[in-house]
Amino acid sequence: MKTDRFYQEHLVINKVALAPGAEWAYHPRGWVFIYVSAGIGYWLHPRSNHELETGTALVLSDQSQGCFRASQLGEAVLQLFHVQPQRLTGLVSLADQEFMQNAAKEDRFALRVFKQTDSACVRFRQLHENGNDNSFPLRLQLLDIFIQTFAEELINQKMVLPDRDDARARLTKLLHGMAASDLLEMRFDELVTKTGCTPRHLTRIFHEIMGMSFRDKQTELRMIRAQDLLATSHSKVIEVALESGYQSVSLFNLMFKRRFGVSPAKWRERFASRKLPRSVGHRNRLLRF
Repeated sequence: MKTDRFYQEHLVINKVALAPGAEWAYHPRGWVFIYVSAGIGYWLHPRSNHELETGTALVLSDQSQGCFRASQLGEAVLQLFHVQPQRLTGLVSLADQEFMQNAAKEDRFALRVFKQTDSACVRFRQLHENGNDNSFPLRLQLLDIFIQTFAEELINQKMVLPDRDDARARLTKLLHGMAASDLLEMRFDELVTKTGCTPRHLTRIFHEIMGMSFRDKQTELRMIRAQDLLATSHSKVIEVALESGYQSVSLFNLMFKRRFGVSPAKWRERFASRKLPRSVGHRNRLLRF
């Protein structure tokens, strides 16, 4: 599946300025936190509308619908950042990723409005006032603000795990407690040893639980890592290949092109050429990303 057109920077603050009455539709990959830093607007949803004053915030999943319309009385300025849990391979577990994927489809999570006095809005406003230097501490704070919008749901998520002790139950418990990066580094024979079953049986139950084979899951994680390295570093393609788990640059090029339709070097070139500036202004038109 060729998905390079969906790649977006995450944990980086961007700015959108809308003229009076202008509309802006946004379709993120993953989640987006949108803060109204100036003006008044409305989130127009097929089933409900929300008035958004200065200092309020929206959190949207990629399953949400609607658009933002600035008030006719004046310009509206939005500050926003994305979070893509599947790219936080060293921080979140596979269970956390599953929780976020399921939450994105639920109405109570897919579109949420936070008032000016909410702690997430207060903290983001303080970050915005202190400047946007795209530093590592800033990115960590943005991630913390996003997690905070889930209150206790993410922290206290209840995973229904089997209470029996067979290969499927052992694999389920192992995967739910494992960071995605750990699976990326693991060999199949190591997983066979940990689950205590035959390679053939493990192949079958892994596919049943994860929806894909062990090899395909590792390839997915490697491609995610490769995209991030290509987009955020100046590493050579061979270095990206090694860091993504490929000892052969030719194999890496083949796998990357098979998934995204272009070579790693070409993907990086296209990403750099279409990368939006941090501050974007729009005049009375509907913009779709």
